[in-house]
Amino acid sequence: MRFALAALGLCLATLASAQPWPSRPIRYIVPFPPGGSSDLISRAIAPRLADRLGQPVVIENKPGAGGMLGVDQVAKAEPDGHTIGLAAAGALSSNISLYPKMPFHPEKDLAHVTPLAMIPFFLVAHPSQAPTLKALVDQAKAKPGALSYGHGGQGSTMHLAGELLNMLGGVRIEPIPFKGSGPTSAAVLGNQVPLGVVDVPSSLSNVRAGKLRALAVTSKHRVAAAPDVPTFAEAGIPGYEAIGWFGVVAPAATPRQIVTRLNEEIAAALKVPEIHKIAVDAGTEPFTTSSEAFSRMIREETMKWAEVIKAGNIKLQ
Repeated sequence: MRFALAALGLCLATLASAQPWPSRPIRYIVPFPPGGSSDLISRAIAPRLADRLGQPVVIENKPGAGGMLGVDQVAKAEPDGHTIGLAAAGALSSNISLYPKMPFHPEKDLAHVTPLAMIPFFLVAHPSQAPTLKALVDQAKAKPGALSYGHGGQGSTMHLAGELLNMLGGVRIEPIPFKGSGPTSAAVLGNQVPLGVVDVPSSLSNVRAGKLRALAVTSKHRVAAAPDVPTFAEAGIPGYEAIGWFGVVAPAATPRQIVTRLNEEIAAALKVPEIHKIAVDAGTEPFTTSSEAFSRMIREETMKWAEVIKAGNIKLQ
């Protein structure tokens, strides 16, 4: 009798594991309010995923704790492929060096499905400032601490991008926090602060009009929206890269075949011209990689920002 019950249990477990996936709607948790770039892209790919997977993909906005609340819900969900979510660079890389304790571990508690998009930044200057990045670095070396740069918030990727310039450029330019890229751009435009690290969309029109000077773009490659703006490496700071990014994650124990299928379907969705255009219009540059490459990227970003945070003595206030 005992043997029969054990055999029945094993049989039921085998049948359960053999159920086709997905067998019910998929929750897609976005840890930010509606309307942002990550939310727009997620909502654009959801119908395509639903068509391909044969089940609805339901977007749930769960903002809070700088994007970590929603990611924590993903990390603690059942690892059956029916809960996935979006996670940004902070939650997956830099926050572990900024917070004394996080509710989840970005590498141990999550399966990394694929990146979705990157967000490059400009280092912008008021037109009265140095005309090139090299001239700016020379000026900063001559008078340490005399220059300052605005950024989008303490511990933000924009803040870290400025501190990476300090570290790799061997300079000390003082950080001034603002509440986002828009206010930072406005402050540089009004010459309240000489420099700013801002996302491309918030400053592009003023750069094109000559009201702001874009000294460099923080990505490894020039951006299509401003092909005349050099990268930091081209402008004299080799090895520099600082981008915002976000991607799709799932609970850590999600079966590998499900992670692989999600990776393939999301990559295909981003290649659809209408979806690609939505991502670009939202101020991002869409890109995907394999799950393994995404994990390597997260490890590399985590190590890089840990070094920058330590060098800049950055603390959340």
